[in-house]
Amino acid sequence: MSIARSFRLSAARAALAAAFVATLPAAPGRADIMDSITSGFGLFSGEKYKTEIVPDIPAEDIYNQGLARMEAHDYENAAKRFGELEKQYPFSQWARKGLLMQTFAQYQKPAYDDAVASAQRYIGLYPTSPDTPYMYYLAGMSYYNQVPAVMQDQESAEKALAIFSQLVEKFPKSEYVTDVKYKIQVARDQLAAKDMTVGRFYLTRKNYTAAVNRFHDVLAKYQTTRHAEEALYRLTEAYFAMGVVNEAQTAAAILGHNFPDSSWYKDAHALLATGGVAPEEHQGSWLSKIGKTLGAS
Repeated sequence: MSIARSFRLSAARAALAAAFVATLPAAPGRADIMDSITSGFGLFSGEKYKTEIVPDIPAEDIYNQGLARMEAHDYENAAKRFGELEKQYPFSQWARKGLLMQTFAQYQKPAYDDAVASAQRYIGLYPTSPDTPYMYYLAGMSYYNQVPAVMQDQESAEKALAIFSQLVEKFPKSEYVTDVKYKIQVARDQLAAKDMTVGRFYLTRKNYTAAVNRFHDVLAKYQTTRHAEEALYRLTEAYFAMGVVNEAQTAAAILGHNFPDSSWYKDAHALLATGGVAPEEHQGSWLSKIGKTLGAS
């Protein structure tokens, strides 16, 4: 018998059963009659549905189950067990501890997006908790661990930088600050490197205005990174190619003032010499305003 024909016969039998039951008078035994009819036509199989009451599991037992799964490196199921604490014991200290450990388990898996979401939830619910700085740290690390190569999109570096900066600002005495400050510098260096890469590309295409904008961003946002020296030289190069000699001289002068022994400064000096000029700071330049604050960290 074909599948289609079998389906039609089953549907016909079901309709016949329903029509027959509809003619029966209301009586306490009607449900039993229905069970007998439907089972006779073979419409349902298996045991009848039974409502089961799941006994409450003590919060400590759920927590320990989560810890056991953590020890077994089963981070996904550990996170699920810790998540049960908030469901079964909302607004309790167990719920808070469960959310803390759920975040940690998600980070360890790693399920970084889930870890960020859980950390943000914890921060919103428990802003004054002693563990809140740690939640900032886990959220920042979740982004930091996803920072890609320089030529790729740097959204993760930007988000890591933002969260780490909040941690330092809100909890300056936190035990995580020393490590976070280092990672802030790494993230800033990564973002500066991306701008430098794009700026160099524009230079090769002789799109000098776009190149200047990128190098300007490096000095304005990431001036304490290792890319500041080259950014000043590239500005010298771009402005000189555009014929904006005053700005080229100023960029070279600022470079020499902050990095007198830099090979980039020697190259800038040599480049200007081809036009019969030398490094000279012009006070009206935007570079002059930030030049005194530059320096490698």
